[in-house]
Amino acid sequence: MTAGWLETARTESGGIALRAGGLWDAGNVARLDADLRGAGLTGTAPLTIDLAEVERLDTAGAWLLHRTVKRCRAAGGDAGFSGLRPEHEAMLQQVAANDRPAEIEPPAPNPLLAILAHIGRAAVDIAGETRQQIAFLGLILVTLGRVIRQPGRLRLTPLVHHMEKVGFDALPIVGLISLLIGVVLAYQGATQLQRFGAEVFVINLIAVSVLREIAILLTAIVVAGRSGSAFTAEIGSMIVHEEVDAMRTLGLDPMEVLVLPRLLALVLTLPLLAFFADMMGLFGGMMMCWLALDISPGLYLERLNDAVSLWSFWIGIIKAPVFAFLIAMVGCLEGLRVERSAESVGRQTTRSVVTSIFLVIVVDAIFSIFFAAVGV
Repeated sequence: MTAGWLETARTESGGIALRAGGLWDAGNVARLDADLRGAGLTGTAPLTIDLAEVERLDTAGAWLLHRTVKRCRAAGGDAGFSGLRPEHEAMLQQVAANDRPAEIEPPAPNPLLAILAHIGRAAVDIAGETRQQIAFLGLILVTLGRVIRQPGRLRLTPLVHHMEKVGFDALPIVGLISLLIGVVLAYQGATQLQRFGAEVFVINLIAVSVLREIAILLTAIVVAGRSGSAFTAEIGSMIVHEEVDAMRTLGLDPMEVLVLPRLLALVLTLPLLAFFADMMGLFGGMMMCWLALDISPGLYLERLNDAVSLWSFWIGIIKAPVFAFLIAMVGCLEGLRVERSAESVGRQTTRSVVTSIFLVIVVDAIFSIFFAAVGV
């Protein structure tokens, strides 16, 4: 058997004729590959490969021939084989059938660089989210200013409806949570203070913690999970059903029709919910002190009056409208960002709750630092 060889000739029509012979196998594939690459094949010239003198053809040789014909056809030229034996034809067909290029998996990135890239993407996402929230805040203020100049644009019926939904309907869950928190604070505080014979000061602990922090914070978190998510789901569902587009077609501003009534309803009702939560938390603490520490309600109220100032009550109430504004703003913004799919409604609703709770806690920390700095 002779080693594999390749001869090149030009046809009368300007095409290229290749004559292959000898052994086209893995032992000669490197040399034959170099011969094929140096054969001066042009992309559009017709190509014919004569395999009549090929003595042996294995997968490696068949791949070289198939690749050459494939490249010529991809460039727009006419290419094919001649002089094929049945076994050679079967080998070429098998190679062509298995020619399924697969993407090479990229190398694993450096773990440190991957962490830095992840942090960078997160920072960019946070910056974009902050920019959108600030822009939406500006849009809300513009709409609110327009309504103040023209009070007739305010829709009172939706406002009262949403006040009932976010306020009155939330009383049971807010009251129950605040009552139980008062009980827990009284019990845990008494357990620790009894070691020092100062269990009567548990009233101070309950009063300060409930009025300044616990009641309003838990109320805001409950409202974010209950009402903020409802705002997102309601507006998102309207976007999915193209109701918001219909409003714009009719000349109605979604900010006035959908956003402003919900925002004002929550701003007006959350201080009332905070007051209710304060009372229920103090009542739960009083009941626990009466049952566990034998502190009568009269003594409890007397100590309560001495333990807290009026500012302790007003601090929680002052936080309420700010928290309400943040929860309603985020809930409505995420609702307006819903795409036309049910999956998007669920995703934006989850995002609304998480973002609202995060902002509430951050702003509550800022309030605490501020009030401590001014000595209140």
